Amino acid sequence: MNQTAPKSGRASILSGLSARLLALIVAFIMLSEVLIYAPSIARFRADYFQGRIAAAHLATLALEATPDNMVSEELKNQLLDHAGAYAVIIANPGEVRRILTREMPPRADATYDLRRAAFFGLIADAFMTLAESEPRVLRIIGLSPKDKEVVVEVLLDERPMRTAMIDFSWRILALSLVISFLTAALVYLSLQWLMVRPLRQITQNMILFRKAPENPANAIAPSDRRDEIGIAQRELAAMEKALRAALNQQARLAALGVAVTKINHDLRNILASARLVSDRLADSNDPQVKRVAPTLLASIDRAVALSGQTLDYARDEPPPPVRSHFPLADLGEEVGRIVGLLTDNRSTWENAVDPAILVDADRDQMFRVLVNLGRNAAEAGARRIRLAAAMVGGDLTIEVGDDGPGLPAKARDNLFQPFAGSARAGGTGLGLAIARDLVRAHGGEMILAATSPVGTTFRIVVPGVAVTGRHRAAQ
Repeated sequence: MNQTAPKSGRASILSGLSARLLALIVAFIMLSEVLIYAPSIARFRADYFQGRIAAAHLATLALEATPDNMVSEELKNQLLDHAGAYAVIIANPGEVRRILTREMPPRADATYDLRRAAFFGLIADAFMTLAESEPRVLRIIGLSPKDKEVVVEVLLDERPMRTAMIDFSWRILALSLVISFLTAALVYLSLQWLMVRPLRQITQNMILFRKAPENPANAIAPSDRRDEIGIAQRELAAMEKALRAALNQQARLAALGVAVTKINHDLRNILASARLVSDRLADSNDPQVKRVAPTLLASIDRAVALSGQTLDYARDEPPPPVRSHFPLADLGEEVGRIVGLLTDNRSTWENAVDPAILVDADRDQMFRVLVNLGRNAAEAGARRIRLAAAMVGGDLTIEVGDDGPGLPAKARDNLFQPFAGSARAGGTGLGLAIARDLVRAHGGEMILAATSPVGTTFRIVVPGVAVTGRHRAAQ
């Protein structure tokens, strides 16, 4: 099934992050306004009642100016219209109640005592008023704001208050929308500048880098920002740099594989000729030649095998180990002679391996690992190289230590990386990388155990080791 990449890495205006942020901000602000609106409308209703109570109290003061607390019918209606009430009752402590009412006041549909009003009760009553469609007459009881000892009862129509509450709600809604969109626009512009625009640049760079990762021009230019966006830019730049280096390294390894493939055939022919000459030397009666000939023959055989195994490594296919049981001390002696020949005996090889240790491993591959470590130590300036081994929990731990100057920081940081982990000028770093791959092919591991100005130690752990104390006598 074919999958096509998106035509563009830039989101549309409606589906982008900016639009979603804008919508969320408006929604959250409107939700906050709803939470503010509930107590606001309840307070508006309570203030309306307090206003009517205050106006009713003032309307009854005209009764005190008459000897019999009576006024004309026309004035009474004017006073009640001013108070917006059907009837008003004033109760002063120790005095006769004053009553101002129309001739036939309607019966109250509901009674509200503001002296006992609770917060949530006021909110519930306010929403009940907004939801009420039929006109009602309300009986309101409360203390006069003019005199806290005066109790005022007012009989009034609910419709004017409900109309005022609806007008207040529309004003609150309009104000909330203006605040929401104004705040959202400011936050939107801020986020657009601080987050969305840098994220869009990062996204575009990732798309360009995916198309041509080997092109340095596609690398992101990190900013000096100290926030999360700046950290992301710098980490992305470091990742692109590391990935580009890895791709270049893989390309070089691929080129190395092609080169090895081309020279492999000719190299085998040359080594075959050298083997024929070596076989004739082995028939010589010279004691010195007889002593050196086996080492020369073994080296040529390993060179033939190495020419093919190097190609396998370049193809990222390390050869599988051919396991056998062999004495590690004998292998150490052979490695010491080869290291001496390769380095003109600049270093002393000390074989401290217990002769009773038998290793279950590929002998040629372990030989390559130890020769590589010994040669590296000698070329680094070590005067003494020591090979030691011990049994730890059924596994064999091999240590190759030296008294050299230690590894520099650059070599430690890229120790097992091909073309990057060499400690000497002109080195490729392939030796340690190949050695570790060979150890891992045995199910083991090779690490740098210690390094300092007084020496370096590499540790190899190889599982599956058999131990016998009399293997030499049994041979």
